[in-house]
Amino acid sequence: MDKELAERLEKIESHVAHLEHLYEQLNQVVLEQGRELTRMQAQQQRISRTVETMELERIKSTNQKPPHYQ
Repeated sequence: MDKELAERLEKIESHVAHLEHLYEQLNQVVLEQGRELTRMQAQQQRISRTVETMELERIKSTNQKPPHYQ
């Protein structure tokens, strides 16, 4: 019985070690995705500002000033 118990304990410890390794890998993926998401959000904000600026410039260029302003 003692040998059987030791084998079961060893098997459980092996599984726990494997699960800990998987947990660490998953944690790294989640951290990387968080950094990537932050980077993409910042990029999206820059693109939005650029498009907004371009749109305002386009509107200004198509709206001619009345003759008395020129």
